[in-house]
Amino acid sequence: MRILGNILWIIFGGLLSFLGWIITGLLYCITIVGIPVGLQCFKLSSISLNPFGKQIRYGGGAGSFLLNVVWFIFGGMELALGNFITGLILCITIIGIPFGKQFFKIAGLSLRPFGAEVEREHYL
Repeated sequence: MRILGNILWIIFGGLLSFLGWIITGLLYCITIVGIPVGLQCFKLSSISLNPFGKQIRYGGGAGSFLLNVVWFIFGGMELALGNFITGLILCITIIGIPFGKQFFKIAGLSLRPFGAEVEREHYL
């Protein structure tokens, strides 16, 4: 099921989202100061390409918290709100619910990316 979900996700916009995050990450990595933000953009690109079958594990410490506060002030809230609203719109129909849930997952990550890890879910 996650393979079919990821294929449909890529066809209907996931590839464009992935490319947008990659280009943004590369632009941030041009400067030394922007490298931490660029790395977070790469993290968001990895989940934007194929979100089905991935989970987010949050961790980190005081440093991650402070970086997340700065991220929140300078654009994280807008990213999270956009993904959350898209998820709500998709959840109106039964067919869109799985895609809406993935947008909620991406919204959580785009709200606080520092200290978070994206990993594959393992099914037994």
